[in-house]
Amino acid sequence: MLIDSIAKMKLILSNKSNIGFVPTMGALHDGHLSLIKTARKHHELVVVSIFVNPSQFAPDEDYDVYPRNLDEDYVLATSAGADYVFSPSVFEIYGHGHFTHVIVDDALTNKLCGASRPTHFKGVTTVVALLINIIKPQKIYLGEKDAQQVILLKRMIKDLHMGLEVVTCPTVRALDGLALSSRNTYLSDKERYEATYIYQALMEVEKKYALGIRDVSSLMNTLTQVLHNLSLGKIDYIEILGYDDLEYIETIQKKTLVAIAVFFGKTRLIDNIVLEGGA
Repeated sequence: MLIDSIAKMKLILSNKSNIGFVPTMGALHDGHLSLIKTARKHHELVVVSIFVNPSQFAPDEDYDVYPRNLDEDYVLATSAGADYVFSPSVFEIYGHGHFTHVIVDDALTNKLCGASRPTHFKGVTTVVALLINIIKPQKIYLGEKDAQQVILLKRMIKDLHMGLEVVTCPTVRALDGLALSSRNTYLSDKERYEATYIYQALMEVEKKYALGIRDVSSLMNTLTQVLHNLSLGKIDYIEILGYDDLEYIETIQKKTLVAIAVFFGKTRLIDNIVLEGGA
């Protein structure tokens, strides 16, 4: 069932328990569908939100042209197991003005994607907090591709004692390794080919890590060497950071995030792997 009203969504879910929630901005692909299918296995009710959130886009970003096809998304979501698709209007969520925001500390937001998109995560955490408050799920399902977003939302949920579990699901990839993204449709054929270097760079780091290399500078050099093959892409960042706190490290001794962002024109692609740390 498609719901566009907060009041109706709250009424429908008011006496329900065991709700799994998958937040999305639509333009659904197999990555989103994997989250919905996973939630379906564990919950009596699955709610998928489709809301292109203006507050997480900067003025020069792609909010106005972000792909929207609610009819198609509804069919995909329900076919994958969603009971309800919640797709409110911007006015329904924010009204005539919105003066309350949920902000996670700069220590987690001023690096990686937050360095080049300084207002982005305030929009993400605020809207997800709103959606959680409306739906009141027991678990929320997030994709590992958006690693910084996952880390921030876990921290928000923990710090605000929201009482729900965050379930992360593996990044879904094309056959050549490129992480699925709604923005992949913006790429030209040549850009799409070059985008595979992102995954190749991550895999080279994983190989060296498996051989026992723990020195971050050495692994950063590996990333740089592979990404040197880019001619159409412009590196936004390459980073190797502690996973939970996003702190800079010199040696991998704990769970670690290896993250890359590359611009192809105005299209920005992100990807990452997680190394578990230890000997």
